[in-house]
Amino acid sequence: MSFASKGMAATAQDEAYRAILQDIRSGRYQPGERLIPETIARELAMSRMPVREAFQRLANEGLVLIRPNRGCVVSGLTIEEIYELFEIRSVLEGLAVRLAMPRFDAAALAELDDHVARMHRAGAAGGADWLSRHQEFHAYICGLSGRPKLIAQIAALHIAVEPSMRVWLHHVAQPAHATERQDEVVEAIRTGDAEHAEAVMRDHVLRTAPRLAEFLRSRGQAAGLSPTLPASAQL
Repeated sequence: MSFASKGMAATAQDEAYRAILQDIRSGRYQPGERLIPETIARELAMSRMPVREAFQRLANEGLVLIRPNRGCVVSGLTIEEIYELFEIRSVLEGLAVRLAMPRFDAAALAELDDHVARMHRAGAAGGADWLSRHQEFHAYICGLSGRPKLIAQIAALHIAVEPSMRVWLHHVAQPAHATERQDEVVEAIRTGDAEHAEAVMRDHVLRTAPRLAEFLRSRGQAAGLSPTLPASAQL
């Protein structure tokens, strides 16, 4: 299980949506970049109409902006928005792990260990696939919550920050070391204490925000950079 879109595209609009979404997530399309419907339609061998419909769907999800006289532009995140995304994620994923705790039997724990092992291998290999394995780890835990709407909200938050995460991991982060933090989450789940697991997950998610924000600030890659960090970053 992962936070990627599932199933086969049923319509041309679905196909266009998934193709553009993947290109935004992978970093092919950068924040502030204009998306040309004619070009994308030609690449996908379809008319412009489903591409424009996909733009609207992406706009509804906050991934692009549709502006008069400028067309469709890939959205960027401000420093404040990055903190907000991780703050919301920490609460929702904390809730997800608490709800999932009754379902963590021996088989589920073994599967969780497999996810961590895949992350370790990806990190040791250089980290190119580490973020995907990391998302699968979180998606597996969230999936056990049994709450489809909660899972969908968490997935949207992962997708929103994924382009920035990929740039960060490519330049400075050390995936092999980062996997150790997933080990902390697994150990908390093994205790069987739902409140403890929730607290550890919330802390685990929140720790990423200051490092990611500082990296983007140093490279000038966040939209609307502010001179000060939010109060939560100074904890």
